[in-house]
Amino acid sequence: MSGAAAAVLAWALLAGALLPPPPVRPQPLPRGDREVHEKEAQFNTTYIDWVHANLLNIYAFNHSVRRNRTEGVRVSVNVLSEHKDQPVLFVVRQKEAVVSFQVPLILRGLYQRKYAYQEVSRTLCQPQTKAEVETQHFYVDVSTLSLNTSYQLRVTRVENFVLRTNERFSFNATAAQPQYFKYEFPEEVDSVIVKVTSAMAFPCSVISIQDILCPVYDLDNNVAFIGMYQTMTKKAAITVQKKDFPSHSFYVVVVVKTEDEACGGALPYYPLSKDASPDEPVDQHNRQKRLEVMVSPAITSEAYVRSVLFCLGIFLSFYILTLLIACWESCRRQHKRKGLLAAMDSPSLDTGHSRSIPDSFLNHGPYDSYGYGSFGNGSSSSTEGITDSLGSAEVSYSYVGQEQFKRRTPSAPTRPLSIPMGERSLDTVASRPRLDSLSSVEEDDYDTLADIDYDKNVIRTKVRVPPGPGSCSLLARPALTPLSFQQYLCVADLARKDKRVLRKKYQIYFWNIATIAVFYALPVIQLVITYQTVVNVTGNQDICYYNFLCAHPLGNLSAFNNILSNLGYVLLGLLFLLIILQREINYNRALLRNDAHALECGIPKHFGLFYAMGTALMMEGLLSACYHVCPNYTNFQFDTSFMYMIAGLCMLKLYQKRHPDINASAYSAYACLALVIFFSVVGVVFGKGNTAFWIVFSVIHIVATLLLSTQLYYMGRWKLDSGILRRILHVLYTDCVRQCSGPMYVDRMVLLVMGNIINWSLAAYGLIVRPNDFASYLLAIGICNLLLYFAFYIIMKLRSGERIKLIPLLCIISTSVVWGFALFFFFQGLSTWQKTPAESREHNRDCILLDFFDDHDIWHFLSSIAMFGSFLVLLTLDDDLDCVQRDKIYVF
Repeated sequence: MSGAAAAVLAWALLAGALLPPPPVRPQPLPRGDREVHEKEAQFNTTYIDWVHANLLNIYAFNHSVRRNRTEGVRVSVNVLSEHKDQPVLFVVRQKEAVVSFQVPLILRGLYQRKYAYQEVSRTLCQPQTKAEVETQHFYVDVSTLSLNTSYQLRVTRVENFVLRTNERFSFNATAAQPQYFKYEFPEEVDSVIVKVTSAMAFPCSVISIQDILCPVYDLDNNVAFIGMYQTMTKKAAITVQKKDFPSHSFYVVVVVKTEDEACGGALPYYPLSKDASPDEPVDQHNRQKRLEVMVSPAITSEAYVRSVLFCLGIFLSFYILTLLIACWESCRRQHKRKGLLAAMDSPSLDTGHSRSIPDSFLNHGPYDSYGYGSFGNGSSSSTEGITDSLGSAEVSYSYVGQEQFKRRTPSAPTRPLSIPMGERSLDTVASRPRLDSLSSVEEDDYDTLADIDYDKNVIRTKVRVPPGPGSCSLLARPALTPLSFQQYLCVADLARKDKRVLRKKYQIYFWNIATIAVFYALPVIQLVITYQTVVNVTGNQDICYYNFLCAHPLGNLSAFNNILSNLGYVLLGLLFLLIILQREINYNRALLRNDAHALECGIPKHFGLFYAMGTALMMEGLLSACYHVCPNYTNFQFDTSFMYMIAGLCMLKLYQKRHPDINASAYSAYACLALVIFFSVVGVVFGKGNTAFWIVFSVIHIVATLLLSTQLYYMGRWKLDSGILRRILHVLYTDCVRQCSGPMYVDRMVLLVMGNIINWSLAAYGLIVRPNDFASYLLAIGICNLLLYFAFYIIMKLRSGERIKLIPLLCIISTSVVWGFALFFFFQGLSTWQKTPAESREHNRDCILLDFFDDHDIWHFLSSIAMFGSFLVLLTLDDDLDCVQRDKIYVF
């Protein structure tokens, strides 16, 4: 034999000695007799053996356990036989626990589908030891009822079984090979956040946090039995507090699910051959996922305190700013009054060029309504309105003339409804009783109900023409029809009702919304508390759609930061109510002293809608906080209901400014808003992908737009009855066929045409696209209509020669900027209940402010400030008219 051949033979013998011996097929013993083979086994060694019904193989392992060091032990098995109907049973007996599983491992999915896994790996639960070093034994028993089944067995130690803070660790997992690791809290850390990421969206997996107890639930069919858990595609995060774990340590369990349906994936194809049984399991082959886990410390208690103080500081600063502005306004008014009194003492006022100033103006200035934060003494005098009118002779609405206004008595044969503006003085107006108003019509002024109804037709069909010098022209009852009148409609024409009646009418808005708020909020609070309790008890974090990367718990609340950020709505809503209260107090004081400006000038002051708006803003904060206790699709309407109300109340307030007598009643307004909320709930529940629902809603949307347009165009002087079609055809024939005439109310027609174009476009968009977020789509409709009406109001105000004072102008500019930033943060989309919880977590992001607040919290901050600013705009927009007689204020 040559030297080369001898070397090859030597290598072959050496290799054979190192390889494990081939399995020996044991001979079956007679039934009733069972052979037991027990052997000492080693870690990191692969054992290939046979087992049958009359043979039990036992592998004995031992290892050293240290008190200050935990090592994971993992058992991996693989059955080489193809007899899936006769599995092999593996039982691991430890000191304080027993783990058993069969191979092939059968796991069930939806519709009781069965999935078989030939390769199974399980990590053993490690019992605690009190000794410094202890040798522990465990045994692996292998048995079966089948004939001669071969298998592989390997026991290894798990590397990095104990996770370290701020260190990443990558690993693989399958449905039959789950992984779990241990984490121990450091002394200085009270809470941590466990982050698990993966580059693969599927297969779907489950992350669970469990206490250090045996057994560990690490299979798809039992992982939800204990602890906290959530499904995962690419991201998962769970905040863990030390106080919840007596041992100050916990297990991080990662399980791959058998199916992806829970994470938004499609169900796998389930093949069945002709000869196969429906119960035959399917082999999923290599369904594996690569994951990475990291445990990092969460924020400290100091961060909670700092964030609460920051939130309070922001919104309480608005109170301070309001007080400073009120003081500045009071000082400015006092300075102007002193300057006016000094100017009156000068000889220049004795010339014939000066205008006469009623004594009532000097003794009692216009009521304190300037600015938006007036908390000064309501009885203080002011002469701002006088100086404004004296300062410019060309202002079209300054007070001139000395003739006294003569009020018609009920016995007078004619009914003059207004007096030329240039011939009107406020001397006698200031000396009148409080409720005796130039623009009010007493009950005795009319003889019959038909007379009143006819007057409504005459007044409300006056047409806008460019005003000439003088006043709104006279209007007496003629023999002609109202359509022949080319008169201009003034606020005085639509402010003829008794002030006490109107005050009671608009106060109903506040009391109704207060009642709605109580009955709406109580069950909402009860429901979200129940939701939070269910989350805490079951540990199922898929119930609520948080931004888990920035969800800071406090007590039983899982995301305290999302609740705290809603404080701005409540505080700013309360501040707005205080401002309105002070304005109302000043206005009532002015009425008590028969102030001419309060009686006859400016937009009629009705505060009920403002109180309703402030209450709605506070309730929006409360219900938004309730929604964020456990955000999901079943309670999303809590967050949007009062948004609809705020949008509706703002439009009503804009309309009420120039139409105080014919504004909608509180009952009809809230009934319409209730219908909107009803459609919101129906759309969220049934509207997703439902063509029939979108067709019905689009038709209702268009019909409602047409009806509302008709109501606004004719100012309520039309009827919806059986003759409506005949009247429509008559109007079309007379105005389009018989003679081509333009619209009588051009301004209103322009607004309504634009409104119809926008609403029809939104209806078409909804019908074609069918957006999943129906609640936001419905809110967008309301906001678009509100913005359109507000823009129309501003344009018409400037067209009519009116001006915007400094404070409302600053409010408009700053509010627009804040709204822009707020919408930017709103559209970041940190979570969405339109998808599965696992898919929603893909949008989660870290905190961006003080390590406590996320993008949506900043949306809460900015939107509350923007809503407060928008309310101030509505409140102060017409302050320039506070010294203008109402029969000189245009209606549009």
